[in-house]
Amino acid sequence: MTQQIPSTEPELAGVRNFRDVGGLPTVDGRRVRHGVLFRSGHLAHATAEDAAFLSSLGLHTVFDFRNAADQKLEGPDVELPGVRNVNLPLSDPADGAEFWKLVRDGDIEQLRALLADGRAADRMIASYRSIIRQRTAEHARVLHALADDSVPALMHCAAGKDRAGLSVAVTLLALDVERDAILADYLESNAKHRRYRVKRSGTAGSAYSPEVMELLSPLFDARAEYLTAAFETIEETWGGVDAYLEQGLGLTPRTRDRLRERLLD
Repeated sequence: MTQQIPSTEPELAGVRNFRDVGGLPTVDGRRVRHGVLFRSGHLAHATAEDAAFLSSLGLHTVFDFRNAADQKLEGPDVELPGVRNVNLPLSDPADGAEFWKLVRDGDIEQLRALLADGRAADRMIASYRSIIRQRTAEHARVLHALADDSVPALMHCAAGKDRAGLSVAVTLLALDVERDAILADYLESNAKHRRYRVKRSGTAGSAYSPEVMELLSPLFDARAEYLTAAFETIEETWGGVDAYLEQGLGLTPRTRDRLRERLLD
């Protein structure tokens, strides 16, 4: 029987999609340790109570994968005393000021042209593939930092779904977490209380009409096909996870052992 671990997930008022990644099973029967790896959306709107809770976690490092446009839109993270903040911008699947301007302000015809007929999902899949292929230096830096001294750690982007989701997934792959468990954790971002709040201009009902929300949904969903595309890219480019970690990210067997020692029970 699977051991039931009490939920320690708080109700954070200003931080979406927060959770402890602890408890996920590895292929050799171990589990990710609780209290060492967390994930969330951005911390820019954290309340004083949220900040107090985050401070209580004993965090060593917060990895912020947002780019300058994200930070301009949402603001900088709140400062947590004694916590190191590391900004490692990764490509936003909806990268580009003009794209986001259309998401926020575009009329239905513009949104149809941009997102309809599978174009939104295709954009997400292409972005996940690109992040795996092109952001090896960033992912290598995260894993080496975790192996050295940077735990407990919190990883986040804007929604805590795509860039943070991929970075968490890469970390879990390095720990030999079961693939189904990695996917299940990723899909947790779809829970209603976790989802990023879509912001559209105007107060008219048409700004959030069912058709508009359907067109936008691929951008704000965590979909199995997105993460599967990332996994497939690892196989296609490097021939497997071990080669990706060693050749793509420069992770030696010794460093990988240190990572397991820090993050696994």
